[in-house]
Amino acid sequence: MTDPVRQARTSVAVVFALNGGLFASLVSRVPDLRGDLDLSNGGLGALLLTIAVGSLLALPTSGALVARFGAATVVRAGATACAVGLGLASVSADALGQVVPTGVGLAVYGAGIGAWDVAMNVEGAEVERRLGRTIMPRFHAGFSLGSVLGALLGVPVIALGIGLAPHLLVLAALALGTSVAVTRAFLPAEPEATSSGGSARAWLEPRTVAVGLMVMAFAVAEGSANDWLALALVDGYDVDHWVGVAGFALFVSAMTLGRVLGPVVLDRYGRAPTLWTTAALAAGGLLLVVHGGVWPVVVAGIVLWGVGASLGFPVGMSAAADDPARAAARLSVVSTIGYAAFLAGPPLLGALGDEVGTLLALQVVAALMVPAALVVPAARRRGATAAPTAGAR
Repeated sequence: MTDPVRQARTSVAVVFALNGGLFASLVSRVPDLRGDLDLSNGGLGALLLTIAVGSLLALPTSGALVARFGAATVVRAGATACAVGLGLASVSADALGQVVPTGVGLAVYGAGIGAWDVAMNVEGAEVERRLGRTIMPRFHAGFSLGSVLGALLGVPVIALGIGLAPHLLVLAALALGTSVAVTRAFLPAEPEATSSGGSARAWLEPRTVAVGLMVMAFAVAEGSANDWLALALVDGYDVDHWVGVAGFALFVSAMTLGRVLGPVVLDRYGRAPTLWTTAALAAGGLLLVVHGGVWPVVVAGIVLWGVGASLGFPVGMSAAADDPARAAARLSVVSTIGYAAFLAGPPLLGALGDEVGTLLALQVVAALMVPAALVVPAARRRGATAAPTAGAR
């Protein structure tokens, strides 16, 4: 391993962790958004939908932007948008109590995180090819680890009564400064790995779309925990806010463990058997969380849910990049489909939660694991690749 590749590997891992930490920090304050703006679950879901709108505007063009300007530039631009968006949203909610500017800020944040995600995955795929061995799952474990740290930080911050705006403004500024610094070590991607040619054709490739649909179901399983697990525990089991956040931290910890160990399982048993197993674990864990009733069962359900949700998104990213040619275009397609579900699916559960309760609404997510299992075969490794790519976020 050359020094530039080693440095790039470390830089990519840091960027993934920053992305996850910033997102989890926002998630940990979702109940405060609901309270500061006096929203129902349905209203909160509509507000969170603005994140999806912003991301869906950015994701389809992100692959072409990476091809033209490079992954490092797009990551920096995405981090800047995230910082500006979170600043506007947090101040508007915390200090002004205004819904519209909060939604605008969240939309800007969504655009930033969407572009950031595609760019860091393209760079991760490039590093993996240069290394000649599976590494992508560990990058996505970095995202999960960042989420764990962001969620854990949220527990004392909330317990100490620190406001939404100071919390998110400081973290957004730190994330922006760090991302600008570490992306200087990114590798210049090979032309065939980031070619934007055929971006529209990638949407017509049956395998790419099928991989995207598989990622879509797993993304809802992950995203629903991000948006609703803490609230589901608070509303369904009448626990304190900090306990709900701790439950979310446990989920992300379990997901991180799944991503750290995932490469070993994937290399030994293959993508399809591993994903079928994780889909079953996610569905079973969700049902235990909803119907467990007692804490030992609910805690076990959270762990199974986290492990089960851990590999669907990353394996989809890796499958999209199996062929270096037009990898950025395919990653853009799969990311668009996946993030549409990751960001738009959970807010739509808010309307259902108003009717049946936040906890019971999660049963819909368990049902999505059935169609996910049906399209899993599309993620099998395709032909010869420049390096093993058996996993990812």
